[in-house]
Amino acid sequence: MSQNILAEIAMPTSLYRGAQIRRLEALAIDSGIAGIELMTRAGQAAFQYLEDRWPEKAPIEIFCGGGNNGGDGYVLAALVAESGVPVKVWAMTDNVKGDALSARQWAERQGVEIQPWQGATLSPQSLVVDALLGIGLSGSLRQEYAEVIAMINASGAPVLAIDIPSGLCCDTGRTLGDAIHATATLTFVGLKQGLYTGEAVDYVGDLLLNQIDLPGELYKQIEPASYRVSPVKLMASLGTRSKLSHKGSFGHVLVIGGDKGMAGAVLLAASAAARSGAGLVSCATRAEHLPAFCAARPEVMALGVESGVDLAPLLARCSVVVIGPGLGTDAWGAELLKAALAANKPTLLDADALNLLAQDPSLNVSADTCRVLTPHPGEAGRLLGESTEAIQHDRFTAVAKLQERYQATVLLKGPGTLIAGAGIVGRGIADAGMTGAGNEDAGNEDAAIFVSQGGNPGMASGGMGDILSGVIGALMAQGMKGTEASCLGASLHAQAGDIAAELGGERGLLAMDVVDKLQMVVNGRSLESR
Repeated sequence: MSQNILAEIAMPTSLYRGAQIRRLEALAIDSGIAGIELMTRAGQAAFQYLEDRWPEKAPIEIFCGGGNNGGDGYVLAALVAESGVPVKVWAMTDNVKGDALSARQWAERQGVEIQPWQGATLSPQSLVVDALLGIGLSGSLRQEYAEVIAMINASGAPVLAIDIPSGLCCDTGRTLGDAIHATATLTFVGLKQGLYTGEAVDYVGDLLLNQIDLPGELYKQIEPASYRVSPVKLMASLGTRSKLSHKGSFGHVLVIGGDKGMAGAVLLAASAAARSGAGLVSCATRAEHLPAFCAARPEVMALGVESGVDLAPLLARCSVVVIGPGLGTDAWGAELLKAALAANKPTLLDADALNLLAQDPSLNVSADTCRVLTPHPGEAGRLLGESTEAIQHDRFTAVAKLQERYQATVLLKGPGTLIAGAGIVGRGIADAGMTGAGNEDAGNEDAAIFVSQGGNPGMASGGMGDILSGVIGALMAQGMKGTEASCLGASLHAQAGDIAAELGGERGLLAMDVVDKLQMVVNGRSLESR
C-alpha cells in the first residue's frame, strides 16, 4: 500500500462546509479557548510543516489578507523570524482587526518586514505562503487579489496554502475567478468538502489536516456535510471466500447494451464485471457482435437480442442488471430499458440508459430493489434539466438533487467522484471512531454524500465509465448494497487506473489497461505487493 494511501487512511472521513467549521471554532472559543490561541496553534502547525518539508528553503514570502487567514500568516511570520530564517510579509490591507491585528503586532515586534503588495514579482527560489483568503470567500475575487494570485501562480515558486488555496470555494470546490495552485494545503479544524472535488483537485496539492487540538467532544455536536470513502473498511466487508464456493455463490450480472457500432462499450463493462469477482456474467447485445465478443471474452455468455421479449429469459436468470453502455437511444435501446426496469432486479443505469431516462419522464427507476445511476456531469444536467456548467458549479447540490428526484443511489463522475445514497453513514463506507470524525452516532438510514478519491488524467479516455459500471454491478452481485458498491467500485476503479498509469504512463492509457488491473485491486493488492 502506497504512502499516499496510508496518509489518507489516517485522515478523518468527515467533511464539512465552511459554516460548520466556523461553528466548531465558535464552540471552541465558548469552551474557553481564546481566538488568538486558535490562531497561534494554526501558525505553529504551519511553521512545523515548513520546517519539515522545506528545511532549507528561503526566503519565505507570506501573503496576508485582512481576516483570520491573514492572522494565521502573521503568526507564522513571527515564528519564522524568531527562528532566524529570512521572512517577508506582503500585506493586502492595513485594515486588520481583532485577533489578526494582535498577530500582526507580534510579527512586527519580531522585526518582520511588512510591506503593501504593489505588483512586485517573486523569484522561483522563494517559498510562498498563501494566507490571503480563507473559507469565508463566496463571491468573485476582487481585482487586486486576482492579480496577486496570478503573479504567484506564474512565479514557479512552491506554495503552502493556509487552510485553503485562496480563490477556492470551500463548500463546492469551484474557483471564484482564479485560485492559488498550491504545492501543499495545510487545513485546520476539519476537512472542507470542497477540497476534494471539482476544480479543487487541480489546486490543492498535497492536503494535510491539523485539528489544532480542539476537544473531540466538540465534533460530536456537528453532523458532517459529507464523508470520504474508506476503501479499507469496504474491502473488509467483502470478506474471504469459502473453499466451498462455486460460481453461483457470487451472483450473476447481466450487461445490456452495444447497439450497432458500439460493441466495445458493452464488452468493456462485461469484462470489468468478470474481473471484479462476479460469479457469472452474461451480455445481451446485437447479434452481429457475438463472434467478435466471444473471441475477445469467452468467459462471458453473450447472446443476441432484438426485443424486450428476447431479454425476458436472461432477466429471469440474472441477479443484477447493468444497462446503458453503448445502448443507444433508438427504439431498440428504449425497449430493452423498459423491459429491464420492469424486471424489478437490482439495476445500474449508465450512459444511454440515463439519456433515455432524461428523455422519457414516464420511466420510473424507483423500486423496492436497488437502483444505481452513474451519470457524468453532462448526463446529470440532462436528468435535472440543467446545464453541465450548473452541475459543476455545485456538484454536492447536484448529486443530492438527483438522489432525491430518482430515489436511487447516484454516482456523479468527475474529479472527486460523489456518491449520494441512503444508509450506513460512517459504517463500512467511512471509518468510524476517527479523531474528530463525528462518526460515533453514524449508522442512520438517511441519505448521505460520499467522496471517492483517486484516479488520474489518463483515465479521461473512452470506455472508462463502462468499466466503472461493470465493477459496481459485480460488487452488487456479490451482496453489496447500492451505496456500498458504488463507493467501493469508484475506489477500485480509480486504484486500477492509477496502477495502470504508474506502470505505463497517463498518455495512451486505455480502458482495457484498467480492466487488466481490476483483479489485483479487487483482491486488495497494491502495486507494491505484486
